[in-house]
Amino acid sequence: MAAPPRKPILAVVSPFIDKRHGTERRVAEWTSRLTADHDVHVYSQRVEDLDLTALTWHRIPKLPGPHLGNFIWWLAANHIWRWWDRAFRGIRHDLVFTAGTNCFDADAISIHIVFAEFVRQLRPELAFARNPVRSWPRIAHRRIYYRLVIALERHLYTRPRAQLILIARKTAADLDRFYGPHADLPVVYMGLDHAVFNPESRLARRDAARRELAIPAGQFVFLLVGNDWRKKGLFTLLEAMSLLADLPVALCVAGSDETRPYDAPIERLNLAACVRFLPSRGDVAFYYAAADAYVGPSLEDTFAQPPMEAMSCGLPVITTSTNGTAEIMTDGVDGLILEDPNDARTLASQMRSLYEDPELRARLGERAAQTASRYTWDENGRQFRELFSRILREKTNRDK
Repeated sequence: MAAPPRKPILAVVSPFIDKRHGTERRVAEWTSRLTADHDVHVYSQRVEDLDLTALTWHRIPKLPGPHLGNFIWWLAANHIWRWWDRAFRGIRHDLVFTAGTNCFDADAISIHIVFAEFVRQLRPELAFARNPVRSWPRIAHRRIYYRLVIALERHLYTRPRAQLILIARKTAADLDRFYGPHADLPVVYMGLDHAVFNPESRLARRDAARRELAIPAGQFVFLLVGNDWRKKGLFTLLEAMSLLADLPVALCVAGSDETRPYDAPIERLNLAACVRFLPSRGDVAFYYAAADAYVGPSLEDTFAQPPMEAMSCGLPVITTSTNGTAEIMTDGVDGLILEDPNDARTLASQMRSLYEDPELRARLGERAAQTASRYTWDENGRQFRELFSRILREKTNRDK
C-alpha cells in the first residue's frame, strides 16, 4: 500500500498570534484552516487561541525593553530558529508565510497596512516642535521604528519571488505609489464567525445589553468600535453629532485609546450628555446588540473589521470610501458610504436619515447581513490553500 503524499511544510512567521487583534486574528483564523493540508510550523513569541495539537509552535523568546529592540531581535531570531531547524532537525520548509515585514525570505506576504502611507499621514504628529519635550524620547523611538519598517517594506515588497496578498484592493494604490508598479495582486477579504455575528443573536441580546449599559428607552444609539480613534474619524463624528442635537441620539465609542484629546471638542460642542466611552471587551458582539446603527467615518483603513462585524449582525452601517470595507458594500443598498471622511455635515445627514427612516434601517441592515454572509474564515482558508498550492508549483518549477 502506497504511503500518503507528504504534506507541504508551512512556516508561519508572526511575532504573536491571538484573536484579540485585527492582523493577528486573521493569521490565527487562516493558520487554523491550513493544518489539514499542511504541516504547519508557527514561529512566534506568543501564541494564543490556536489548537497547538494540530501544529508545531517554535517559541522564540521575547527581548525585554523597548519595542524597537525586541523587533530587531525578532527579525534576527526567527531566521536563526528556522535555520537551526533546517540544519539540525531536518525541517525543510516548503513555504514561508508572514503578515507584513517579519522576515526576509517569505514566499507569501499578506499586507494589512502600507507603513509608508501610514507614516505620511502621521508625519505632523511626529514633529518634535509640535510636542512637549517630555514626549521627545517616545517620538524618537517611533520615528526610528517607522524608518526601519519602511526600509523593510521597500526591500520585501519589491522582491520578484514574494507573492503579495492584499486584504483590500485599495492597498494596491499605496504599494504602487511608494514601491513602484505591481502586477494584479490577489485579494482575500476578511472572514467572520457568523455563529457569533448574526442578526438573530444581536436581537436576542438587545434588551439585556441596553439594560447593562443603562441606555434609556427610546434613545437611538450610534456605535463606533476600534482603537486609534483619530484614524477612525472620531473628530468628524463628534462634529456630526453636534448637528443632531434636536434628536434623542447617543454615541457609544468602544475601544482602547486615550480619551483626553476629545474632552475639549466634547465640551465645546456640548456633547457630554450624549457621548460615552466604553472599554474594549472580548465579547464585542455585546456592543453591536446594544446599538441601533454603526458609524465609522475612517480617515484611512485598509479593511476595518468592526463595520463588517456590524453588517453581519444586521446593523445599518455608515463607513467611508477611504476604508477598504467599502469595497464589499454598495452605497444605498447594504450600507451608506461617505465620500469625504472630513464632511461632518453630510455624515450628520446620513445619520439623521437612519434615525428618521425605520424602513431604510431595516432594508440596509437586512442586506448588509446578506452581503457579510459571503465572507467566512472557511472561504479564506480555501483561498489560501489555492494560493499556496500555486506558489509551491511555481517554486518547484523554478528549482527544476
